[in-house]
Amino acid sequence: MSGPAQLTGKRALVTGGGRGIGAAIVRRLADEGAAVAINYVADKSSADALVAGLTDKGHRAAAFRADVGDREQIRGLVQQTAAEFGGLDILASNAGVEHFGALESITEADFDGVFRINVAGQLFATQAAAAVMTSGGRILLTSSISARIGVYQHTLYAASKAAVSAMVLNLAPELAERGIAINAIAPGGTATDMAAEVGAKYTPPALRDVPAEAVIKSMNAMGRLADPDEIAAVAAFLLSQDASYLTGATIDASGGWT
Repeated sequence: MSGPAQLTGKRALVTGGGRGIGAAIVRRLADEGAAVAINYVADKSSADALVAGLTDKGHRAAAFRADVGDREQIRGLVQQTAAEFGGLDILASNAGVEHFGALESITEADFDGVFRINVAGQLFATQAAAAVMTSGGRILLTSSISARIGVYQHTLYAASKAAVSAMVLNLAPELAERGIAINAIAPGGTATDMAAEVGAKYTPPALRDVPAEAVIKSMNAMGRLADPDEIAAVAAFLLSQDASYLTGATIDASGGWT
C-alpha cells in the first residue's frame, strides 16, 4: 500500500469530497502529502469544515462548488483546481447518487438523474481532468459491488455502476498513450450517512424481519460494513505509484460481499 508522504507534490481533485467515503479519501490523500481540492454541490459547511481541519494540520486544501452532472461546471471545477494548485495529477471521482425502485415505477427523469451523475458526470470529469494532466496522472472512478450482485429493485443504480467499470476498461488504452492510468474502485456496504439512509433497502424482502447485523454477516465474509477510511486506503493505493502497472481495472473493496 502507499506510504506516508508518497503523494508529496501531487495535486488532487476529489468530487463529492465533503462527506462519507469522499471525505475519507480527501483526508488520506492529504495525509500522504497531496494538495487536495474538495468538490461539493450542496453541503458547503461540511466541505469548509474539512478544509479548515486539513489546513490546521498544515495541509493544502480548497473547496469548490460544482454540479458534476453539468459538463461545463465540471470543466470549470477542473480549471479552478489546476489554477489553485498549478496543475492536476490525480482525480478521484467519487460523487454519485443512489436509486431504488420497482421496474414499473422507473421514469425517464429517474434514468436521466442517475445516469447524469453516476455515468456522464464521471465520464466528463475524466475528460476534463485528462485534458490538463501530464504523463503520470492517475484517475479513479467509483463503481460498486452492485454492478456484480443482484439487489432487489436496484436496477438503475447497478446499471450505472456497471457502465463505470466498462468506461475504465475501454478508456485505459487510450489514456495509456498519454501516460495516464485509470481504474475504478467498487466499494461494498460502508458506514456512511448514505448507507444509514438506504442500507435497509439492500436487504432482500424475505429477510426484512431479520436483524440487520445478521443479514450483513450472511452476505459479507468479514461480517461487517467497511469504515470509510478502509475504502480510502484502497483508493490511495490505486492513486499512487505503487499501482503503476494497474489500469483499466475495477478493484473490489467489499469485505467479501456476495
